[in-house]
Amino acid sequence: MAANLISIANSGARAARAALDITAQNISNASSDGYVRRSVSLAELAVNSVSAAPTAINLAGVRVAGIVRNADMFRQSEVRRTGADAARADAEVQGLENVEAAVEQTGVYTSIVDFEAALKQLLSDPVDGSLRASALEQGRTLAQTINTAASSLDAAGDGLRFEAQDGVDQVNTLAAELARVNLRLSRASDSSSDQSSLLDQRDSLLEKISTYVDTSTTFASDGTVVLHLGGSSGPDLVNGGTATSLAMATASDGTLTFTLGGTAAGIASGSIAGKNQALAELANVRGQLDTIAAGIITAVNGAQASGVDLSGNAGQPLFSGSDAASMAIALASGSQIATAPAGAGANSRDASNLEAMRSALDSADPAGGMNTLLFGISSAVAGRSVTRDALQSIAGSAKVALEAQSGVDLDQEAVNLTRFQQAYQANGRVMQVASDIFDSILSIR
Repeated sequence: MAANLISIANSGARAARAALDITAQNISNASSDGYVRRSVSLAELAVNSVSAAPTAINLAGVRVAGIVRNADMFRQSEVRRTGADAARADAEVQGLENVEAAVEQTGVYTSIVDFEAALKQLLSDPVDGSLRASALEQGRTLAQTINTAASSLDAAGDGLRFEAQDGVDQVNTLAAELARVNLRLSRASDSSSDQSSLLDQRDSLLEKISTYVDTSTTFASDGTVVLHLGGSSGPDLVNGGTATSLAMATASDGTLTFTLGGTAAGIASGSIAGKNQALAELANVRGQLDTIAAGIITAVNGAQASGVDLSGNAGQPLFSGSDAASMAIALASGSQIATAPAGAGANSRDASNLEAMRSALDSADPAGGMNTLLFGISSAVAGRSVTRDALQSIAGSAKVALEAQSGVDLDQEAVNLTRFQQAYQANGRVMQVASDIFDSILSIR
């Protein structure tokens, strides 16, 4: 009987010591990123007695059945999904803000208005050299401003593509690390401390990858994971110890295409998708800016071709180029602005061709087109910002819910520390009492 008491108390002491070790780990890792609270799973230790019936079971203490991670796979999946959506929205808004700044801060709208105003002033005295020089310089400023806007948009696009490439590189690095964790998990002992640490690493890597691309997961019984790009039917980014390389290419309009292991792949969420969406909007804005520039060039040059300049010579193109990047002033002097109609003599004060030029500009309406462009991009930024804030709130709520379950509560751990320490001491006391009983029996004469 005393021997049985010692055996039972010994098993209880071992269980209490294991629980104390786990509690100490929880406390020391309370602030560690990605750490999931652990607890000890206990089970009754039963033995068959030779003198008992074949089906009878005698309880002989307690055993450590394993280490349990307090993590809900559904909540972890929600954190990854909502986090990917929030990252996509945030990356898109940042990209759109860069596009908006590139167009607004260069002052294209103002330069268009100033150019039109300079032509209007020239109507008052079409032979005035200073007014002609002012109109030409306003045209030069307009061309340079549009050039700057185009260059700024190109720079914003280059920045987005650079960041997207960095995201692709990060995905490949994290996927390779996840493949290594899979290999180690396949060799780890069940319910061991090493396995728990590897599972923490696995979950942390999955969450980090989800901030760049949308993924889905399939878990095996040994804790290894198959990571799919996109939905569950998507291609495998990680399968066992193998990680497939993600690659990026730039399309003709500046947007991005992706391949996984050489096969075309789509990315619908995560920061990389957000940057690609911003690039699509940038391509649209750049196309509108090119249209505005081409409209100005066509309207002004067409009017120039229909009139004569101050010297009575046939009007030459005022602007060269065909789009926002190539637009430039082609005239060398303000006297070459064709204000008079064809057939008029030198120094003609007939400004009917200048009126035709202003009418052509009114029809092209570059100021209205620029205003529409600016309003469109500003509206896009405002609308996407509302969506981003909502998605970030949802992602934050999902993360709080997961942390409430898997995070370490220091108050609760302090209670557990006291409880398991008392249990350890109590089992030690039981062993001491059992030893005293056994000694008492042996001392009977």
